[in-house]
Amino acid sequence: MQDQENQEVSQPIDGADETIQTSAMPALNELEQQLSATEAKLAEMHDAFMRAKAEGENIRRRAQEDVSKAHKFAVESFAEAMLPVRDSLEMALKVESPSIESLKEGVELTLKQMTAAFEKNRLVEVLPVQGDKLDPMKHQAVAVVPAEQEANTVVNVLQKGYMIADRLLRPAIVTAAQAK
Repeated sequence: MQDQENQEVSQPIDGADETIQTSAMPALNELEQQLSATEAKLAEMHDAFMRAKAEGENIRRRAQEDVSKAHKFAVESFAEAMLPVRDSLEMALKVESPSIESLKEGVELTLKQMTAAFEKNRLVEVLPVQGDKLDPMKHQAVAVVPAEQEANTVVNVLQKGYMIADRLLRPAIVTAAQAK
């Protein structure tokens, strides 16, 4: 049945159809060329898309690995700076009969090493001075005491605070002046 339909379609009905068929051939060839060009362009764009997608995945994976390594080794620099401090403390403990002066000198030198390690790793002290305005972002008031100075100012520092870069590690513990 299909063969009959194909034969009927392919056979010209009259002379006019033959003219249309021959004049439609160049247009049909042109459409086939356009289709081929479009398919080639589509294949090229698909390839470019797949490459871009793979590159995006690679970048994401590398960034994730970098973050993981940064977390894993973030303390490495600080640990390297603290090793000489530990060495000094261990050497001090090995001295058989230390004098008070030599112990004090050793502790002062060890403190200098530790201070240098803190500075190298941007660990800075938060040490308010008496009369400074109480800053709740850097200070923790554990008591309010009567004082001759303005209310909500630092009266006494009980413990230094520390910051790493711009982040508070530990607030300074202070007593604050009571309102009059």
